[in-house]
Amino acid sequence: MYGKVGVLKMSKMSKVASSQYTEDWLPITGIQNGYIICEGKQKVTGVKITPRNIFILDQQDQDNVMISLKNFYNMIDFEFWLVVADRPVDISVYMSQLQLLYNDATSPAIRKLILQDIDKGNMFTNNNIVDTEYFILFKDTSEDVLQKRVRMLINGLASCGLNASQVSNDDLRIVLENFLNGGVNTEFGTVMPV
Repeated sequence: MYGKVGVLKMSKMSKVASSQYTEDWLPITGIQNGYIICEGKQKVTGVKITPRNIFILDQQDQDNVMISLKNFYNMIDFEFWLVVADRPVDISVYMSQLQLLYNDATSPAIRKLILQDIDKGNMFTNNNIVDTEYFILFKDTSEDVLQKRVRMLINGLASCGLNASQVSNDDLRIVLENFLNGGVNTEFGTVMPV
């Protein structure tokens, strides 16, 4: 290729081709304000849906939710991705509070109950328990269009009896982490005390 533009493109392509990291192959420049910023002025955002077990409802209510969801999906007139991501459960604050309660308790019966809860919490921590989260993501170049779609999805999901909110930067990082690492947590770059 000739000229400065061609040289820059070739050097970037050779860097990507020789890279061992998947992130170098993705057209992502950053995450900010609830958007994944992509090359070419595209932005990705979406909504996070709070899980709800509809199967504890009676059959008529289940059918109504399913019909509402079918109508909701049929009204979406743009490309979207339905993403399911696992997020590690962090109960460290709860475990600390239980330990404080255990230390303050004087009754042997109460201490036994608190100790049982601590044991259950340790079981969760040791078995890598995760929360499953649901997202609808989409992309566009216009922030106005993106925000209009977010509001439309939140309102549409509310009509189905589901709570949703716009994704946060942390939510988007979890989605990318799951995509890039198959749900395996990484600690690259973490400074550990010696």
